[in-house]
Amino acid sequence: MIYVGTSGFKFADWKGTFYPADLSDKEWLRYYGERFNCLEINASFYRLLHPATYFHMAEKVPDDFRFTVKVYRSLTHNVTSESGTDFEKFRDSVRPLVEAGKFGCLLAQFPNGFYNTPGNRSYLGDFCARLAEYPLVVEFRNRQWLKDEVFAFLREHGVGWCCVDEPQFRNLMPPDAIATSRIGYVRFHGRNYQNWWKSGPGKDRYDYLYSRDELMEWVPKIRRLADETDAVYVFMNNCFAGKATRNAEELRELLEQDGEGNRG
Repeated sequence: MIYVGTSGFKFADWKGTFYPADLSDKEWLRYYGERFNCLEINASFYRLLHPATYFHMAEKVPDDFRFTVKVYRSLTHNVTSESGTDFEKFRDSVRPLVEAGKFGCLLAQFPNGFYNTPGNRSYLGDFCARLAEYPLVVEFRNRQWLKDEVFAFLREHGVGWCCVDEPQFRNLMPPDAIATSRIGYVRFHGRNYQNWWKSGPGKDRYDYLYSRDELMEWVPKIRRLADETDAVYVFMNNCFAGKATRNAEELRELLEQDGEGNRG
């Protein structure tokens, strides 16, 4: 099964570009769920969401819809001695999605500065153990982790590898299709080389629209992941001005056309 959606859904600049201008933001998720079959929840990265939030989100989408949840940043980015208690809070918070049968997996995104060191490898092992209750996928943003022993560790623990499409700076990950668990996962961050390391107004790294040819590069890769896994989640994170929705729709069409061609 291949799921295609976007990383987040609640952006002001999607009103009038994806959502109808007269549609209440309370209806945005319902509208989104009528057009896509999955959503990567990113608000969970910035704060611990109340279980009721997930419960109500699950109520607004169809039965075959799946959510993936980005792990709270105190567990991946801002780790302190107090982060330990957040593991339990985070695990408890997402249970309504599991109970509703609409949970896909957790996504743990580690920052570019999370290097492949003995200390970080030790933390990663503890991190995976603490979240072992749920299917888990890890996104590394530093090429130091692109090693056979890392793949072996993830396979041993049943943890998925997050494949990415992003600017090809030498310390970032290449656009490889790799599966280390029964879940395949792909995130499209855009190829905004010029603004990737900049910040501030007008410097949005996710302001990028993929061309049809660029999306086509990933069709055989995603198909290969689907052959190796039980489910593949593909998310567009080029969220600026609704571009993620346009590319998600186009990629879904390309995958459908490819599937029909293969059956023929």
